[in-house]
Parts: sequence; C-alpha cells; structure tokens
Amino acid sequence: MLGWVSLCTDVSSEMIHALLPVFLVSVIGASTVALGLIEGVAEAAASITKVFSGVLSDRLGRRKPLAVAGYGLAALSKPLFPLATSAAWVFTARFVDRIGKGIRGAPRDALVADCSPPEVRGAAYGLRQSLDTAGALIGPLAAIALMTILANDVRAVFWIAVLPGIASVALLALGVEEPARHVGDNSPRRLPHWRDVRSLGGAFWAVTAIGFVFTLARFSEAFLVLRANQAGLSLAWAPLALVVMNLAYVASAYPAGRLSDRAGRIRLLAAGLAVLIVSDVVLATGQQIAILMLGIALWGLHLGLTQGLLAAMVADSASEALRGSAFGMFHFAVGLATLLASLLAGALWQSYGPPLTFAAGAVLSAAALAGLLCWAARRVRRQSLQSS
Repeated sequence: MLGWVSLCTDVSSEMIHALLPVFLVSVIGASTVALGLIEGVAEAAASITKVFSGVLSDRLGRRKPLAVAGYGLAALSKPLFPLATSAAWVFTARFVDRIGKGIRGAPRDALVADCSPPEVRGAAYGLRQSLDTAGALIGPLAAIALMTILANDVRAVFWIAVLPGIASVALLALGVEEPARHVGDNSPRRLPHWRDVRSLGGAFWAVTAIGFVFTLARFSEAFLVLRANQAGLSLAWAPLALVVMNLAYVASAYPAGRLSDRAGRIRLLAAGLAVLIVSDVVLATGQQIAILMLGIALWGLHLGLTQGLLAAMVADSASEALRGSAFGMFHFAVGLATLLASLLAGALWQSYGPPLTFAAGAVLSAAALAGLLCWAARRVRRQSLQSS
C-alpha cells in the first residue's frame, strides 16, 4: 500500500516536473542557473526536513501521522504550479512540495523496514521503489497525452496533476496500518540527544559517506529533460526523457533489490556507478535523439540498481529505535550533495554547454567508483584480519 501511495504521488509530481524545466526556461524565461538553484535548494530543503521528521518519528514511536502530513502538504502545493508567473513563484511551489517530501520521507522509509523481515528487506525497498517509479513513468506519459489533447496548455496539465496527489493522501490515511509495536507503544520516551547520532555507529556513517559521494556525481533529472529538448525534442514531447528513464528504473529496481538480498549490496552499488559513467559519456557525446535516449535509459538503470539498495543499507546499519533518525541523517547528507551537484550542473551548462556538464558527471562518478572499491577492499582486509 505504501508503494501505491508513492505511485499516485509520483503521477502527480512527474506530470508537473516533466514539463517544469522547459516551462521555466522557455515559457517563464528563467536561466539554467536558476533551474539548478531551484532544484538544488528544493531537494536540500527536503533532506534537511527529513532529519527532524525522522528524529520525531523515533520519539513519537509512530511513523504514519508524519507521513500523512508530508503527503498532504505536497498535495496542497500542487495548485501553486499552474498559478505561477515567475521563477520565484515556481521556487516557492517547489520548495513547499519538497518540504512535504521531507516530512514524509524518513518516517515512510523507516516504516518499510518496520514492516519487512531483514532477509527480504532489499526486496521490500525494491518493490516500493518500483511502484514509486511506475508513477514516475505514468506521470510523463500522461503529460505527453494531455499536452497533445490540450494543445500544449501547460497550465491545464498542471491543474489536472492535482487530482492524483489528493488520491495518494486518501490511500495513506485509509489504507495503511502501522505495525502494532508502534501503535500500541505508550512507554515514556525521552527527547533525542545529539549523543544518539554517535550511537548510530561506523557502519551507518560509512553508508552515508557512500551515499553523499554517489549523489554528488549525479545531478537533478531536470537536466535530462533539458538535454532532450535542447537536442530537438519539442515541448510536448520533452517528458519522453523521463518516460524512458523511469521505464528502465521501474524494470530494474525490484529485481536489483531481490538480488542484493542474496549477492550482497556493494557489488550492485559498484555496478550502478559503472552504468552511470557510461550514461554520462553517452549524454555528453551523443547528438541524435535516439542516442541520447539510450543514455537516459542507462541513467534510469543506474537508479534502479542503487536507490532501493542504499535505503536497504541504511536500514541494515541502524537499530529499530533510531531508524527514523538514521534515514533523516542519510537524506540530509544526500540532499546537500544534490544541492551542490545541481548548482554545479547549472553553472557548467550555462557557461560551457551540455557536453561538459555530463563529462564532469562522468569524472565525478569515476572518482566515486574508485573510492567505493577502495573502501570495499579495506573492509575485506579488515574482516580477514579479524577472522584470523
């Protein structure tokens, strides 16, 4: 059910976000630096909020009320997009939407772990991510169809996107039951203390460092839409970039999660980084739409190989009592990396164009892969020394 809630929310969000980059740059007249700033600050705000919502969900012993509040705020933000007349207005709408995401993100991710046995945790996160991404696939397809039917009336499409956002809140409020160990736990709880952060342990902080460096190598998907549009894809068909990306994403997320339960998480994470390097190279050098779509599909494949996997690694490394806090801290680090990556991408795009932007992404991805392999090798040596 949490997966279906995510699906409806992503249908709503991606109907808007698939058109938003081109709407900002071509209709409102914003610069690519402004686009990078809006995307980066919005995602960073979401990540900072996740710290507090995660800690609060641990203190309350309940995840669902915060998740409902977050999905509700995101739904309320949707009417602001069709009303927007300036980049500042879009920034406000995107900011409120991402604050809603921040409120719901850590409690929801912790709730998935609360509901799933450890031996199938990777599959559980992969399943939720697959349904989430199915919504992200349906949203751009709906945007393309509606743009065709409504004669490229972007604002009308934005208004229709409000409806699935409302449906997601209703599904969560009526269809999701919290595990009894949270609902029935009335024991007194102390306020979280910063000492709790240290008790998360070295394994958690290692996973967080990996997530930070990994995300630093990957900027906002808004630049994929802009790349396709810059190469000749019309405004009505610009969402096709996200359709292709999410098709690869949804097809790979659940199988990757199941495989990680058996084959280990690090190998798949390294494979995901390798795929991202190839994707960046294709997007930097490709000129034809078909070649660029291949690069975008590879981008979606790397997301499927890594995003549910990183969530499972966080859940593996944190105790149940601090699980919400762990997800909050992890998303904060990832959000900071998203802000830096999106600002860098926007500046490179405006000054040097798309090829150098994606070439920089390939270099950062290669550095992240080298760091991951070195860390994994040291971990293996340390384990072998301990066993001997």
